[in-house]
Amino acid sequence: MSEMDRRSFLSKAWKAGFGVLSLASLVTVWGFIKPPVVAGLAALVRTVAPDAVPAVGVLEVPEARGYLVNVDGDITALSEVCPHLGCRVPFVDANNRFECPCHGSKFTREGVYIEGPAPRGMDILATEVVEGVIEIDTTQITEGAPA
Repeated sequence: MSEMDRRSFLSKAWKAGFGVLSLASLVTVWGFIKPPVVAGLAALVRTVAPDAVPAVGVLEVPEARGYLVNVDGDITALSEVCPHLGCRVPFVDANNRFECPCHGSKFTREGVYIEGPAPRGMDILATEVVEGVIEIDTTQITEGAPA
């Protein structure tokens, strides 16, 4: 076997290092882009009675990956997934709106688009009151209104 000279070794080391760095970068970016998987996400999620949804603010429902919002007595379930790239959009009480921490999209408490790169408002999950309890159907999603 022939001995490797210094130049060949350094050339191969740089290529290997760049390959490892590229792979690590792709894995990191994919972790931000893909929506998080919630263990045990059910198609039908039983939540609370309609009068338990606060008139101000929102009620988070982690099992459905969403929020319940009370707008003048009308209960709506909003998906927590940003329509831009799938980040989780938290409700910011201080500003009384949803704000995506990834790219800055903002939505009203009702899920209506305000600003940012999102192409539309927050998606709406189907709800139904069954035996006095709100059920969220995570398989029936209506896209939010265009931006």
